[in-house]
Amino acid sequence: MKVAVIGANGKSGKLVVKESLSKGFETTAIVRNAKSITDKKISIINKDIASLTKDDLSGFDAIVNCFGTWTEETLPLHKKYEEHLCDLLSGTNTRLIVVGGAGSLYLNKEHTMQLFQSPEFPKEYLAIATSQVDELAYLRTRNDVKWTFFSPAAIFDPEGKRTGKYTLGGEEFIVNKANESYISYADYAIALIDEIKNAKFIQKRFTAVADKI
Repeated sequence: MKVAVIGANGKSGKLVVKESLSKGFETTAIVRNAKSITDKKISIINKDIASLTKDDLSGFDAIVNCFGTWTEETLPLHKKYEEHLCDLLSGTNTRLIVVGGAGSLYLNKEHTMQLFQSPEFPKEYLAIATSQVDELAYLRTRNDVKWTFFSPAAIFDPEGKRTGKYTLGGEEFIVNKANESYISYADYAIALIDEIKNAKFIQKRFTAVADKI
């Protein structure tokens, strides 16, 4: 299995790369700063997303997009870069796995209320949540791309421990045994790499939660 990770030097990207290597996948980092990747087992494409070409992405089984940004002026890049990646991968067998957000998860079976629309949703996260809602809506229009949007739990913990266990969900908000919407970055990375291997959610969104230890 050949996997490329965009943003491989970020918090989530590093753990996705680590899990990919642990599964024996041939792993490539797509980064703007090649010096940030020191592991000799990792191949490197030294480019930003906007500069990537079809040739850059050819031959991979999966492209994992870990790109994330927070500032008001850069939030539109979530959708813009997704459009670019989809155009490059259109009509190919290469999967596009997107590290998304929890804000777009549905709170009811009728799918009329999303997490970001709830009164309790933190206002400081509303802008990025809306940006990623738009990103997912765009992906749903691309029947020519084997995309997957992976929403983490509402509490997405970069410092959380790796338990090696998780519970999968689909479009709806789920919780763990402690009634918390929680997952560590480490367990999220495991679930993501397992999805590349198992291919259960092609042209679908899914989510996952895990227990906190």
